[in-house]
Amino acid sequence: MSQPSRYGVGGDGSVGPADVETAVRLLQHGEITVEGRLVAATNATLYCSIEFEGLRANCVYKPISGERPLWDFPDGTLAGREVAAYVISEQMGWRIVPPTVHRDGPFGPGMVQLWIDQDGDADVLALSRGDDPAVRRMAVFDAVVNNADRKVGHLLPIASGHVYGCDHGVCFSDEYKLRTVLWQWRGKDLTGEAVEALQRLRHAFDRDGLTARLRALLSEPEVEATIGRVDLMLKHRIHPYPPEDWPAIPWPPV
Repeated sequence: MSQPSRYGVGGDGSVGPADVETAVRLLQHGEITVEGRLVAATNATLYCSIEFEGLRANCVYKPISGERPLWDFPDGTLAGREVAAYVISEQMGWRIVPPTVHRDGPFGPGMVQLWIDQDGDADVLALSRGDDPAVRRMAVFDAVVNNADRKVGHLLPIASGHVYGCDHGVCFSDEYKLRTVLWQWRGKDLTGEAVEALQRLRHAFDRDGLTARLRALLSEPEVEATIGRVDLMLKHRIHPYPPEDWPAIPWPPV
């Protein structure tokens, strides 16, 4: 697939994440063709092509039927959590999560997410340990969604400097389970833009129907816990500390 113009829509109809509206329409309505499987993934993660009305892209399809049962998350809920993470990302205005939808596919309903061609020259290990503003935004986002599995390999930097994040199936527990490699800001003051993003998100819960959207994807206690985390961060305006009774770093961390 040729490189899309400015990572939006290319002359051949190829769609990138910059054109979110077009990408979502393609993901929702396109015909999915399975090209292969990402064998390192814990759950069934299929690399696919998708086409619709002259538009085309590659995507990741995770059918619910391929989810491995977990002791601490209800069965069959990971796809919904991935979509909920995308919804939160968009409401914060940071577009950390690539365009993501919940729909039927070749192996039943599941999550479909636009594939990100990351910058092959980027050092993601150094990125995860540094002070890049894009990664700091991701640390704030992870605290909101209560990400229990932010590994180095889940950082997807692209040539423009933007950093996407993937694999948000184990988020939104109503218990504090933040587990991440991005602890370098723990206890530090939130940036002004982070406070603005959190205020924007809190406004959306109150007035823009975000609560109802999330209730279709998460349990009621999980939605209320998410609102509680936002309120807590706005009250104290610092990056959270690691949990005392839960492993702070995922394994393996990369």
